[in-house]
Amino acid sequence: MRGIVLAGGSGTRLHPITQATSKQLLPVYDKPMIYYPISVLMLSGIRDILIISTPTDLPNFARLLGDGSQFGVTFSYAEQAAPNGLAEAFIIGAEFVGDDKVALVLGDNIFYGQGFSKILQREAAQLDGATLFGYPVKDPQRYGVGEVDATGQLISIEEKPAVPRSNKAITGLYFYDSEVVEIARGLAPSARGELEITDVNVAYLRQGRAKLIDLGRGFAWLDTGTHDSLLEAGQFVQVLEHRQGVRIACLEEVALAMGYITADECYALGAKLAKSGYGDYVMTVARAAGSSGD
Repeated sequence: MRGIVLAGGSGTRLHPITQATSKQLLPVYDKPMIYYPISVLMLSGIRDILIISTPTDLPNFARLLGDGSQFGVTFSYAEQAAPNGLAEAFIIGAEFVGDDKVALVLGDNIFYGQGFSKILQREAAQLDGATLFGYPVKDPQRYGVGEVDATGQLISIEEKPAVPRSNKAITGLYFYDSEVVEIARGLAPSARGELEITDVNVAYLRQGRAKLIDLGRGFAWLDTGTHDSLLEAGQFVQVLEHRQGVRIACLEEVALAMGYITADECYALGAKLAKSGYGDYVMTVARAAGSSGD
């Protein structure tokens, strides 16, 4: 499976702080926002990752992330010239996807939960069509909403319904087979002029090949599209990290845990950031994993 992070858009709801930089480069407590969705892909077992952003912002992502070799993965980059919808990611990334399965994660979504990596890897291995991830919310009319029957089978998807049939919001993480590229190419723009991800999901639903995984209790799903939600996400990460003494979406630690890099390589990455608490943490993790600390 390959992975795409869609980190485009103009972040108008966060102006003025996004007038000079991409929203996904803003800090969520102790790391850039884009670290969080990248960590989700890495925890899924994905090592080939395409970052899609605006022509203006793409060089900054490349400066931050490089080619990915430091994390034992491969980053490549592609432009989305205008915000033409989430589904355009598959047209832009058609050559990247090829005949492989693909995961799409939105650059401003944060996921956290015990055992998340096992769920992701299981669903990636079992994928047949489309796998969506649902999360219960109190205001489902703001989201795409998935409805399941008594057996857990996905039976309907609605975009921002006035009268939601369930409280299960469809999160910004999607797993698809390679057919998604042709489905995206066949879409007509919506009333707002975009290629909608909901239309992709409905196409799979009509084929009987869409399922919804309920993340539910014990998980957190946050987006960071407003000033308040950005601050709340940072506070959430801060509280968890201070209480538990572990860091969420630390790419160096994820790479080490997934076997993408060695303990000594992890320590070297931490040493480059040694003047920050983040760097100290990476070195501590590496020592615990057997690094000599040289």
